[in-house]
Amino acid sequence: MSIKIDRTILITGATDGIGKEAAIELAMSGATILVHGRSAERAELVVKDIKRASKRENIEPVVGDFASLRQVRAMADDVLKRYGRLDVLINNAGVYMKRRELTEDGFETTFQVNHLSHFLLTHLLLDLLKQSAPSRIINVSSMAHSNAKPDWGNLQGEKKFGGYGAYSLSKLANILFTYELAERLNGTNITVNCLHPGVISTKLLHTGFGGFGGSSVKKGAETLVYLASSPEGGKATGKYFVWSKAVDSSQVTYDRNLWKEFWSLSEKLAEDYMK
Repeated sequence: MSIKIDRTILITGATDGIGKEAAIELAMSGATILVHGRSAERAELVVKDIKRASKRENIEPVVGDFASLRQVRAMADDVLKRYGRLDVLINNAGVYMKRRELTEDGFETTFQVNHLSHFLLTHLLLDLLKQSAPSRIINVSSMAHSNAKPDWGNLQGEKKFGGYGAYSLSKLANILFTYELAERLNGTNITVNCLHPGVISTKLLHTGFGGFGGSSVKKGAETLVYLASSPEGGKATGKYFVWSKAVDSSQVTYDRNLWKEFWSLSEKLAEDYMK
């Protein structure tokens, strides 16, 4: 790996699945890894696991339930208070909901956890990422994005809800966010990319798709680790990666008006916590 030893990497959703595997592999490079979990107890247990697996000690927990924008704000404030740099932000946390449930903020849970909370977190940590440049932002999407049908009157499942529809919409949102943010950060020495990790045997696959088949979490973490640590991964920006190669995402993701519409909507929904 090319990553510098003094680098700091934050991985959301790092207590299991590809997030945890990426944390182990990136920790082996000597970087400081911030392991995000919904609860302090869970995050601290996983930090111990990652220390044992990587044989490194510079792994630390950060806590916040992404079903609460208030907790996302508190988590960002904690990171800003405790750390003087952030070289890589990996927005990986995700859920698949079979039923429509609203968060404490009144948003559909899949939309908030998979997209809106990451939009907010990235905004809150952006100055630190700029100060640490060259730095990288990596958003975990999915090939499911290609099946999304953006409906401005049903983004929260107000009229009709389906687990797969909500999930695919959130993964489309990840890509629209990536492309618009990459354009806004042009010239700042911050790269912004997204990826499909593959069909991986994780809790999410079991919940949403029955969990049959699927590659290992080690395979699923490959593209994450590549984008976070390789020289090539730090050169591209505004790209969608599959198996460590930039490929085309679905046609609708190249609609620049849609990028800006989703951005404006996300700003409006999260505005109470963005200041």
